[in-house]
Amino acid sequence: VHTPIQANKRLIEENKQRVANTKFSGPASVKERDGQAKQWQDNAAFASMVQAMDENVGRLLAQVDSLGLADNTVIVFTSDNGGLSTLKRANAPTSNAPLRAGKGWCYEGGIRTPLIISAPGVTRGKSTCDFPVTSMDFYPTLLQLAGIDMKPDQHQDGISLVPQLKGVRSQKRRALYWHYPHYHGSTWAPGAAIRFGDWKLIEFYEEDKVELYNLKHDLSETQDLADSEPDVANRLLARLHQWQKETGAKMPKPNPNFASGR
Repeated sequence: VHTPIQANKRLIEENKQRVANTKFSGPASVKERDGQAKQWQDNAAFASMVQAMDENVGRLLAQVDSLGLADNTVIVFTSDNGGLSTLKRANAPTSNAPLRAGKGWCYEGGIRTPLIISAPGVTRGKSTCDFPVTSMDFYPTLLQLAGIDMKPDQHQDGISLVPQLKGVRSQKRRALYWHYPHYHGSTWAPGAAIRFGDWKLIEFYEEDKVELYNLKHDLSETQDLADSEPDVANRLLARLHQWQKETGAKMPKPNPNFASGR
C-alpha cells in the first residue's frame, strides 16, 4: 500500500481495537540521521489498508482458480521497497523493525522486501529460500518458467531463480548493488550499497564514509564493523566503485554556490 493513508471504512474499527489491545515495548521511534524511524506498528488506518490488500489478493487468486488457470499461472507477490518508516517528524505510517530505517534508505528496512513466487510444477507450498535476489531477476525467471528462450542482452544484471524455486541451494554467490545518489524525504542522503554473502557495505557520499555490517549476525545493522574489518570494507568498496564505473553510475557533485548554515 502507499500514501495517502486512507482507512478502509469496513476494517478500520477492528484494527483500532487490535492496536488498543497490543502492548508495545521499547521506544516508539529512534533517531535516524535527521529524522525519526518508527518502531511500533500502531497505525490502524495503515493496517486496514494492508488488510484490504490482503483480502483482494485472495479474491484475485480465487478468481484465477475459478477460471481454471491456476495450473498455468505464475504468481509473484513483492514490493518495490520497505515501508515508509523514517521521516523528519515522528509519525511515519509504519515500522520495519527489527530492520533498520525504511523506504528511501539503503539499510535493510529500505531494500529488504517480501517476495512470494508460486509456479505450478516448480515450487512447493510453504517452501522458503534465503538466497538474496533482486527484482532484476524476475525477467529471466519468468522467461524460463514460460519456456521462452533467454535474452541475455536484455537481462544482464539478473539471473533466473528457477533453480532456487526448485529447491537448489548451490547457486554461486554474487554481489548485489544499490545506487541512490539522491536526497529523499525519509532523510536519506546520497549513497550506495553492496552486498556479497553475509557482508554489506554502505557508502555515504556527503560524509565520504562507509559502514560495514554482517547481516548473518546483525540483521538490524547496529554494529558498524568498518573499523574492525578494514580488509573486508576495502574489498567491498573497491568492488562497488568498479561496478559504478562499469555501469556509468551518475554521481552527485558539490554545489559551488552552497553556503552552509544559510
